Amino acid sequence: MTPGLMAVMRKEIRQVTRDRRLMPMLIIAPVVQLIVFGSAVDFEVEHLNTVVCDQDGTAESRDLARRFTADKSFVDIGPARDCNHPEEDVRDQRADVALVVPPGYARDLAVGRTAQVQVLADGTNPLYGRFARESAAAAMDSISAAMLIQRAERARGLLQAEPVIPRPAAQIRVFYNPRMKSPMFMVPGVAAMILLVVTTIVMAMNLAREREMGTLEQVIVTPLKSWELVLGKVLPFVVVGCFDVLLVLTVGTWVFDLPIRGSLPLLAFGTLLYILSTVGLGLFISVSAKNQQQAFLMAFSVMMPGILLSGVMTPIENMPHWLQPLTLLNPIRYYVTILRGILLKAATFQDLAFEFTALAFFGVSVMVAAGLRFRKRLG
Repeated sequence: MTPGLMAVMRKEIRQVTRDRRLMPMLIIAPVVQLIVFGSAVDFEVEHLNTVVCDQDGTAESRDLARRFTADKSFVDIGPARDCNHPEEDVRDQRADVALVVPPGYARDLAVGRTAQVQVLADGTNPLYGRFARESAAAAMDSISAAMLIQRAERARGLLQAEPVIPRPAAQIRVFYNPRMKSPMFMVPGVAAMILLVVTTIVMAMNLAREREMGTLEQVIVTPLKSWELVLGKVLPFVVVGCFDVLLVLTVGTWVFDLPIRGSLPLLAFGTLLYILSTVGLGLFISVSAKNQQQAFLMAFSVMMPGILLSGVMTPIENMPHWLQPLTLLNPIRYYVTILRGILLKAATFQDLAFEFTALAFFGVSVMVAAGLRFRKRLG
């Protein structure tokens, strides 16, 4: 390192460590955000409050309601207030699901007809609505299978023969996250978001603050080369970003039992490429903004679409087809894939070659663009 580069780096480090508001944001905030987001964002749905509207009033209908609410997915909170309008319990948020057994249910079963029942679910939250629909279908399939077995038992007693009932059976094995815990999926995405917020916003506002205070002009008149000034301002935040990633992974492993199955050097390499992208983006924003307020608003307007189009919350495949190509310009998408692949699947470089190549291209491109624009502003 040249003496000029070392001098700029020492200045940046002193400026960061002396700021009492900035240090908690760089060190304490990532840990707090990881714990809060990792605990709050949970895609597991259980114990849907269920009201029962039994319009048949027979032993068969009561048995159906008992079997339906025997699973932990549905919790019987009592009968519906008005069986003529059972949807009111769902509309008033008294219940998430309403089970309606119409008159004639037992009669239809007795004569061998398909007995229809109705399940009303609240679709305000699509996650709850989808879970209620799938769980209700699974519960009714289970009840139908149990009834079929009972009839087969009765037939065996009458015919004095063993009836043959072919039934398919499936062995389901879930890889990488067998307990289906949401934090295993969310913590890598939260880590990528936290790193984006810390490095991009702080980098963008740091240079803008110097311009407002007039200290940037004092640095410009020094005999420093433009690349020394750029690297001197970028490298300290790269180190801070690497430290934050190490801190977040440590907390994630300790608090959420996040596994680390892959190569740590490969993870460090991907993290370095990602930090170059986020820091370079912050530098580009800082040289384009005239003050801290503009820098913050520009960084926020860039980060929100980046987070939404990254695949952290929803799969990219579920997005509209016209929107999916835009995700290819998003470095968060590639870093989240790298994190989940290395941590959960022990993926190798060959498995993630496209993601590493895309991150390297994006990181180098944004750093070069920011450096050229910064050099033009210096000129």
